[in-house]
Amino acid sequence: MSAIHPLACVIAACARGISGVQVAWAGCRPEERQRIYFANHTSHLDFVVLWSALPRSVRTRTHPVAARDYWQRGIRAYLAKEVFRAVFVDRSSHSQQISKEASTASARRVIDDMSAALGESDSLIIFPEGTRGSGDGVGPFRSGIYHLARKHPEVDLVPAYLENLSRILPKGELLPVPLLSRLTFGEPIRICSSETKEAFLARAHAALESLRRKGQ
Repeated sequence: MSAIHPLACVIAACARGISGVQVAWAGCRPEERQRIYFANHTSHLDFVVLWSALPRSVRTRTHPVAARDYWQRGIRAYLAKEVFRAVFVDRSSHSQQISKEASTASARRVIDDMSAALGESDSLIIFPEGTRGSGDGVGPFRSGIYHLARKHPEVDLVPAYLENLSRILPKGELLPVPLLSRLTFGEPIRICSSETKEAFLARAHAALESLRRKGQ
């Protein structure tokens, strides 16, 4: 485990202040154990707020998964790599303009990169929808979370529902609007040895969707 960057605490405090995030650990407690936090995705602030809401000792060993095309630009690239210690992923595997073989190979690299970042003791923040939604509901999950869980069946997957971040930093905007938001952590799940991809994705989606309904 590497030492946390000196700017990390400052950025975490700023993110909590801008988002006004209220954190509820409804289904588990914050612990220094290996986990995969999976959340809904509505804003570029999502992983920053989720990461900042974790206790410092947990943040130190937690890597957000970030889209390379957005986070490897300008100052964002430095913050993502040096402060957040993010895992960059290419979104080309979702493009319809590349071949099926290239898409499959790209998706496998993404899973391998995330698996390597987990290692023996670190944690991840992932967004199974694969793209930003409107915030009105949880979109369908892509299969990456299933393949990651299959490679790490011993790791707890913790659903984390983010509310109101799409209003704080709407799509296409550069500056956030200070408003209140909420982050709810649910009960951890694990993949079952005989569970199909469809069944697991449905169960993981339901775990996140239930947090959304409880917050209404």
